[in-house]
Parts: sequence; C-alpha cells; structure tokens
Amino acid sequence: MLALSGGVDSVVLLDILAGLREQLQFHLSATHVNHQLSPHASDWADFCVACCQDYGVQLEIASVTITPAGDSLEAAARDARHAALARSTADFIVLAHHLDDQVETLLLQMLRGSGVAGASAMAEENRRLLRPLLELPRTALEHYARRHDLAWVEDESNLDTRFDRNFLRHRLLPIVEERFPAYRETLYRASRNFAESAHLQDELARLDGAKAIDAPKLSVTALAHLPPSRARNLLRYYLKQHGIAAPSAIRLEETLHQLLNAKRDAQIKIPFGAFELRRSQDRAWVTPVFPPPPLSLCYPWQGENEVQLPELGGLLTFWPTHGQGISLTRLQQERVTIRVRQGGERLRPDSTRPSRSLKNLFQETGMPPWSRQALPLLYSGENLAAVVGIGIDCRFQAQPGEPGVMLEWNTTGNLDYNRTSR
Repeated sequence: MLALSGGVDSVVLLDILAGLREQLQFHLSATHVNHQLSPHASDWADFCVACCQDYGVQLEIASVTITPAGDSLEAAARDARHAALARSTADFIVLAHHLDDQVETLLLQMLRGSGVAGASAMAEENRRLLRPLLELPRTALEHYARRHDLAWVEDESNLDTRFDRNFLRHRLLPIVEERFPAYRETLYRASRNFAESAHLQDELARLDGAKAIDAPKLSVTALAHLPPSRARNLLRYYLKQHGIAAPSAIRLEETLHQLLNAKRDAQIKIPFGAFELRRSQDRAWVTPVFPPPPLSLCYPWQGENEVQLPELGGLLTFWPTHGQGISLTRLQQERVTIRVRQGGERLRPDSTRPSRSLKNLFQETGMPPWSRQALPLLYSGENLAAVVGIGIDCRFQAQPGEPGVMLEWNTTGNLDYNRTSR
C-alpha cells in the first residue's frame, strides 16, 4: 500500500510502482490521508482519486482530526497520519521519503538533542514500512516527474517557515549547500553510522536485559546494578520494545530516577502518551492507559471460544480440556457471567484450606495492584468460580475424565497473569 499525498514525491513513486506491478507480480493499493487542515484538502483528495483511477489503483481516503500536542501542529499531524496508515491490512506500507527528508529529519533530531537512535533518522526498511526513494534527492524526483509529464499538487504549508522542517529546507540548507554542495550524501552517511551505533546499543541492551527483563517485567534491582549509562540504555530499549518512542535524555533520566529511588511500596505511574510505566515493588511494567471498568460490567458466557472485553482491554479465551480446569457440568448449572471485582470477593482454590479474600490471593501471587480491577472474574450464578491467574474454586474444579475448560486472558498490556490454574 502506497501512502499517497498527491505531492511530487508520492506521485513519482506511484508511477514507478504501477509500472513494476505486472513484472514483479504484486497488488498495489494506495491511501490518502486527509488532514483537513488546508482549504484545499478536499481538492487534493479529489486529485488522488483521479490519479489512482488513471493507474487502475484502489484508493482509500482516510480523514483524520488533528489535535495539536502542545505547540507542535507538525507532530500532531504526523502522529495522526501514522495512525491512519498503520490501520492498513496491506503486507507492506510504502512511503515516498527521499534523501532531503532524511537530512532534514537528522538535523531536527540532533537539534532536539536526540541520541544515536534518533539521529539515525529513517530506516529504508522497518518491519512493514518501505522507503525505496530514501537515497534519491528531491531534485531527482522532480526531474523524473517533468520527464514523464506527471501532475502533482503543492501544499502551501510547505512554504511556511514557521514550521521547523520548512525553516531548515528554505532558510538554512540553501546556505549550507553553498559551502558544502555534497551535504546530503555526507549527512546520509552520518545517519547510517548513527544507525549502526544504535544497533550496537540495542545489542548491549539485549545482553543486559537477559538478566533484567522477565517479559513483560523489568527488574528494578537489576537496573540499579548497572552503570548509569547502561541502565539508561536498557530502560530506553525496554520502553521501545513496548511501543514507546525514545524519550528525551532529561525525561529518560527522570524516569530512571523515579524507578530506582522511590520507596519500595510506592506505586509509581509515569505517563507516556497512550501508555504508562508502572512500578510495583521490584518490578516495572508498561501498560496501556484504560479508564477504570464500570463495576456493573457483566458479560454472559454461552459456550463461545472467545469473549472480547473492550472495557478491560483484552480477550478472554476458553480452551476445552478433559480432567482439568473448570468443570463444565458444575459451571453451567446456573447462568455463567464474566464480571469485575467489586471488593470482598473470596475464593477457595485449595480444598484443604479455607476460602481466602481475593486481596490476599492477589498479594500472594504478586499481582500488581493496577491490574486487579481489570481482571475478569467468572461466575456461575452468584458463585465465584474462577479468577484468571489466581485459581479455580474447589467446588468447580474438574475431576479426572470430566470435560472442562481453561481460561486464558490476553491483554494489550500483556501482563503475565493470564491463565487459570488448579
């Protein structure tokens, strides 16, 4: 799938890909993200529709609403665009970034004080993302477009030097080119060198993480035993593995300080956009931000293999078993429902011991406090039958040879309290 803005770079890439699809045997589609910021936005969308019709390419128009993050309209538009493109089901997303984009990104990252990961700018390939034009300057694309008589649109905001990228493009870099005409190629090589250094940092973090990370948890004690530079590197790597972009050096230092210096029983919660970094005792987790589930939540279960629980941010799976797990016969004697904790619930997973409060059982297993309220509880009538990660009440445990069911709870946060046990 091609990200088609209608500008010269993406139109050139559309022409190239359309000419290669028969030879290389791939299906080509396109997505145009309408940011709805310019009075000409609908005209650009219409242009992309007509352009794709000429090439016989299926086009999707994705309209987004921009909510500026602080004072940065650029960053908000970029985030909204990336989110829209990420929803594509295509095997690969092709972007028309070119050499000038790469150089501008490198300079912006360095001016913001980024480390080597940020200074490596954009990768030619990154999982699903492909950038085949990354080594070509903008002038080469413009020459191709004129030679092939291509039409494109011009975004008037690209001339507004109030935006940082445009200031570099129109004010600073023309002066740099007067003295250093090969600056694009030189800075591109620098970005590749930074990328290699970032790769080595990740390799070191993987080695340190072998002792510090027990997925998805990060050991705070192990982090504290590392030299400061390696501790910061490991924390940066851990956050990145959980979908959090590398924070600034100051933010990273503050985060590390909170993790290492707060009291052992303190409940640390550090926001990172749609995620939070939390600490409970010696362990840290990355969790998605979800509003507290309603106490009235009650989903019926009628034998389905899966139940989506969006209020809890996860999927509850029922696995058929024999002679273990929850007894289907006893469970289904009354209406089966999935609920959340109200307070005061008790469970008796061991027939040789009395029932115990869920609070005590949670503490015994070390389940972090923030995940307890969003944990699904399985009821038969008004009897608590099972709690994922805690156990099955002895009244509902399947006997040898008896058909049963096991529960598995998979959340976006991927906490490892996810299976019923006997």
